[in-house]
Amino acid sequence: MMEKGHHVEKKKGGLITMPFIFANEICEKLAVVGFSTNMISYLTSQLHLSLTKAANTLTNFGGTAALTPLLGAFVADAFAGRFWTIAIASIIYQIAMISLTISAVLPKLRPPPCHSNEVCQEADSGQLALLYTSLLLTAIGSGGIRPCVVSFGADQFDESDPKQRTTTWKFFNWYYFCMGASGLVAVTVLVYIQDNIGWGWGLGIPTSAMALSIIAFGFGYPLYRKLDPAGSPFTRLLQVCVAAYRKRKVAIVSDAKLLYENGELDAAISIDGKLIHTENLNFLDKAAIVTKEDNIKAPNPWKLNTVHRVEELKSLIRMGPIWAAGIPLITASAQQGTFSLQQAKTMDRHLTKSFQIPAASISVFTQISMLSTIVFYDCVFVPVIRRFTGLERGISFLTRMAIGFFISLLATFVAGFMEVKRKQVALEYGLIDNPHTIIPISVFWLMPQYCLHGIAEAFMSIGHLEFFYDQAPESMRSTATALFWLSISAGNYILIDLFRAYFINKSFICNNLHAVIIKI
Repeated sequence: MMEKGHHVEKKKGGLITMPFIFANEICEKLAVVGFSTNMISYLTSQLHLSLTKAANTLTNFGGTAALTPLLGAFVADAFAGRFWTIAIASIIYQIAMISLTISAVLPKLRPPPCHSNEVCQEADSGQLALLYTSLLLTAIGSGGIRPCVVSFGADQFDESDPKQRTTTWKFFNWYYFCMGASGLVAVTVLVYIQDNIGWGWGLGIPTSAMALSIIAFGFGYPLYRKLDPAGSPFTRLLQVCVAAYRKRKVAIVSDAKLLYENGELDAAISIDGKLIHTENLNFLDKAAIVTKEDNIKAPNPWKLNTVHRVEELKSLIRMGPIWAAGIPLITASAQQGTFSLQQAKTMDRHLTKSFQIPAASISVFTQISMLSTIVFYDCVFVPVIRRFTGLERGISFLTRMAIGFFISLLATFVAGFMEVKRKQVALEYGLIDNPHTIIPISVFWLMPQYCLHGIAEAFMSIGHLEFFYDQAPESMRSTATALFWLSISAGNYILIDLFRAYFINKSFICNNLHAVIIKI
């Protein structure tokens, strides 16, 4: 059966598509994490940017890359569909990775190397232009991939089938597991290659991985269950707002049955069922009130909208507080690629006399703890807690997110106290605290905060994704998933402001973001 205006390939999809989708995610994440994890070292050691400029460049890039999913979600939901949005965005990302790899291989595309006794020459305007162009292309590419992959994977399961609906929620856990596993390889193997073999290989390998991800994703094309785009969700939301404003003086009806309904008009955006009227945010109901001026047979959507479309807007508004709750978690964890990385560089990282851990590989503790928590959650926690709650997924989205938020708060306090300890050791030995000073304290003191952040991410981030996918109307799931990445953007920009505040005001208690947060 196919609903009019909304073609769905019912016989396709299911578990058979997962190897292709997961293969794409593994290779793509290997490229993304392998590119971004150690990039601050590339900017400071190869392009000779100052720490402040390098960190601001990366946090600006991270914030921008988390905003572009709104554009990608709009394109997917309104025009191209999720499959083609992912495919085209992956090609754009591939071009960006190739340009970065070429710049790392060709000496003319970066400043000459310098020795410790020399003043390093910073990258010139042309070299920086290539860098910024590549970063912009990666931001655009990731904007098409991020909001669509997780929704496209979940779309492969028919929610009208109780067995497949259960599989849908398992998918989120194992999607995040695959993402974390590839990230684990990136922060260990790739970072080691970048620091010890060369940036040509260090960026070339993730570039090749990105090419493989495109090939793997394309092979699954005949098997995918694909939903046709149902029109611009942003246009529909704006139409409801305009219609409600125009009828702001119209009295609210006492009976919801009097509000406008049109099954044929909503067929393309309500294949899984129409949204029912809710009592909150009643002022928006005015957009669905029929007046004498309205033509109910051919309504002007800027003046009259259906209940289903009004409820779409209400759903997004209700998700607002939950969206905002994820920002503090991102702000706390985002510093692992800037502040904590520089913190690790000043600590003793030796495992043996001849081998030391690359500073960027310290985040392996985050990845391991996150992966372990996901396996424990899916295989042990949910089956046990299900006996008490009666919920198929064990606990609700909000409960899962609350647990993650509490653990993130604990990680912040632990990190702040650890920074105080590091400072004390530096003072005891009379060492100047700068990136070139090695303080005689083991880098493994950072392990508790990294592990706690990984556990928090397994609870909070996956709960966030589940919540947005479940609560969003079916025609806006890419858009709703993009809200997850928008919270990452907000967290990155907050980190930028705190970073700048530190360098403007040296009276802060220490240069670690966690301690800054504690003082604030």
